[in-house]
Amino acid sequence: MSHSSPSDETIREKLSFATKLAYGAGDLGPAITANIGVFFALFFFTNVAGLSAGLAGSILMIGKIWDAVNDPMVGVLSDRTSSPWGRRLPWMLYGAVPFGIFFFLQWVVPPLTPWGLFWYYVIIAILFNSFYTAVNLPYTALTPELTQDYDERTSLNSFRFTFSIGGSILSLFLALGVFSLLKIEQEQQYLVLAGICTVASVLPLFWCVWGVRDRVLATEARRMETETEEQIPVLQQLRIAFSNRPFLFVAGIYLFSWLGVQVTASILPYFVVNWMGLSEAQFNLVAIAVQGTALLMLYVWSAVSERVGKKAVYYMGMILWIIAQGGLFFLQKGQVGWMYFLAVLAGFGVSVAYLIPWSMMPDVIELDELQTGKRREGIFYAFMVFLQKMGLALGLFLVGVALQSAGFKERIAGQPIPVQPDSALLAIRIAIGPLPMVGLILGLILAYFYPITREVHAEILLKLSERKRGNG
Repeated sequence: MSHSSPSDETIREKLSFATKLAYGAGDLGPAITANIGVFFALFFFTNVAGLSAGLAGSILMIGKIWDAVNDPMVGVLSDRTSSPWGRRLPWMLYGAVPFGIFFFLQWVVPPLTPWGLFWYYVIIAILFNSFYTAVNLPYTALTPELTQDYDERTSLNSFRFTFSIGGSILSLFLALGVFSLLKIEQEQQYLVLAGICTVASVLPLFWCVWGVRDRVLATEARRMETETEEQIPVLQQLRIAFSNRPFLFVAGIYLFSWLGVQVTASILPYFVVNWMGLSEAQFNLVAIAVQGTALLMLYVWSAVSERVGKKAVYYMGMILWIIAQGGLFFLQKGQVGWMYFLAVLAGFGVSVAYLIPWSMMPDVIELDELQTGKRREGIFYAFMVFLQKMGLALGLFLVGVALQSAGFKERIAGQPIPVQPDSALLAIRIAIGPLPMVGLILGLILAYFYPITREVHAEILLKLSERKRGNG
């Protein structure tokens, strides 16, 4: 006669709203800090710290390269971590405060020479990106440790990206509030903004750790009972990861979706100001329209996914997004209402780009466990995050090359916005329309051939359960 341990019963229970909420909160801090960096870091280095654009760009490049390089390192190390708190939670628990401290120190201007400032910000960028990865990568690998339910994972990711997109929107409103309400020196404004964002970023990480602890530890106890102690070398892990065909599909789907997001985000201010002839303030409102819609649609898509499956939801979202990008290409000056309508429509697709690839990842990891007998969430998630960062770099590179080759005129400080040649305006329209559409269509093709359906996933779980019962 078999009986279940308390950990087995905990794992089988449906996730409570409080657990889902705590899990989602873990992505708030990374979202706030990343968004503030994307929007304000370059401006801060040149206009507040007084660095040349070349030195400022070098700081951001070095930080981004290190950020991409350290992902697989932390992924492997977190897979091999052994502690009373499991594999992932110690990274988040002990990394939270340094993560906040080094974020804050990025916005301090010490009394140094330009080269002294350069090396100060390079060192801070390396340390900040190290702790950003230390808290965020193990966090992303928690999903399959919280639930094995196909639909519950989609719901869990909708909570995660509610906080992620919400954090991005919150950071924009915090910045607008600080810069418009506080009549103090610009350097002090950035310190106030950094202080508020530091507190708002660190505290939710502790909430996440304590809120998911019981569930994660129950899963860890079960894993320790059934998993062998043999360690597979890193290069062999990589070979296994890249020989997993569904992982390659998910990675491709995510890369092309994220490329669409990044190209659109990077060209949007040029489109709003140079093509539509609107004020720079309008860009923030258009960005909030896209992000706000994406936030609201997470719950709708999650519910629809339970009825029709992840692939069907991806098709629907991508088709709406492709229509939106095509519409933006044909948009003319003065059609402001249509611009906001298309921004909202694009938000439907952006929401799917956040939700669906991350919901597919745990299914891939379980297929790998079935094939190898090992769970290696860290290495799979590390390469997903790595691809996200490469998508960002590639998107910015494509947009920059397109604008430069089309004769785009840069704005000189203190001067009005220059009139752009027709070739530059056409390049802006191509970058907002056809360029991301190519990526989205390629993502649709990969999604069509993605092999893990709801039925296939149920079969994987059944075989895993039979194996564990045989080992028990």
